[in-house]
Amino acid sequence: MSTGPNRILDEFAKLMTDAAGAAQGVRREVETAFRAQAERILATMDVVQREEFEAVREMAVKAREENAQLSARLEALEAKLAGSTEAPAGAAAKPRARK
Repeated sequence: MSTGPNRILDEFAKLMTDAAGAAQGVRREVETAFRAQAERILATMDVVQREEFEAVREMAVKAREENAQLSARLEALEAKLAGSTEAPAGAAAKPRARK
């Protein structure tokens, strides 16, 4: 008689294990179908991939850094030019003697 209740419990556990496996299979199928539908929707939209976005982002960061460096260099050159043009302007104010 001891095998009776244990056998029923074993069958019930086996049934539950099979049901859980079937539920996981259904879940995988639903996920696959959802992914396929999402990919179809994204394909119709004008959306960039993550890799492309990251590449363009890195290019923009590099361009900003180069722009800042060139801007600083331009300011330094303008300051140097402004400093060198002021000295001759003062010298030009003095009349030169002719030979």
